[in-house]
Amino acid sequence: MANPGKKPAVGAPVARRAMLGMLAAGAAGIAAAPHLQRGWEGFLGAASQTDPTGLTGLLPNPGGFRYYSVVGSVPRRNETTYELKIDGLVDRPMSFTLADLRAMPQTRIVHDVLCTDGWRVDDTPFEGVKLADLLDAAGVGRQTRAVRFTCFDGAYSESLTLEQARRSDVLIALKMQDKPITHEHGGPVRLYVAPMYFYKSAKWLSGISVTGEVVPGYWEERGYAIDGWLDGEDRTHGDAAA
Repeated sequence: MANPGKKPAVGAPVARRAMLGMLAAGAAGIAAAPHLQRGWEGFLGAASQTDPTGLTGLLPNPGGFRYYSVVGSVPRRNETTYELKIDGLVDRPMSFTLADLRAMPQTRIVHDVLCTDGWRVDDTPFEGVKLADLLDAAGVGRQTRAVRFTCFDGAYSESLTLEQARRSDVLIALKMQDKPITHEHGGPVRLYVAPMYFYKSAKWLSGISVTGEVVPGYWEERGYAIDGWLDGEDRTHGDAAA
């Protein structure tokens, strides 16, 4: 996701602004060459994880997304090392491998992605397992009120109410733009909450815990709204599946 907390520094040195301008111009040309675009995306993803300034999050990507992590480096997970755990107030604590998740019924959602930094990517397809299906598999008790999400970057977290988590447009996503989600985009598995700002869609998802109340997430602890609804969204029904 993008950095919802950092803004461009006021009075940045001219040399740094010039460098960003040249890189931005280069990115526009890259958009015309798919193989170069993939290389640029890989560069941005790798650079953002070792960039203490956050400047790489300001550089344009031909795909429209920005890259950001709240930690300096994020370990990678793959077919053999990835695991998603479900625990907390459930009848049956469970864990899922990538193969387990891929074997479940998949839902595809096409929706605009919006970040609090102001950028957006229209008509973005995500595909994965409905969060509601995983909650049903684990068994959720009547006393529960919310769901908390943790990530294998070791720092990021998010929360939804149980009602929000059961919407049909909330996914445990395995694909984005009809391709497996890359590490740079929060893969191999991320949360996708279509009707809310993108900071609610936690990257590098590793844990789902059912709780008795909403636990503020990483950015909510820093002043962001717990309910990050996009303007005009239907807050009662989640029928954006395609």
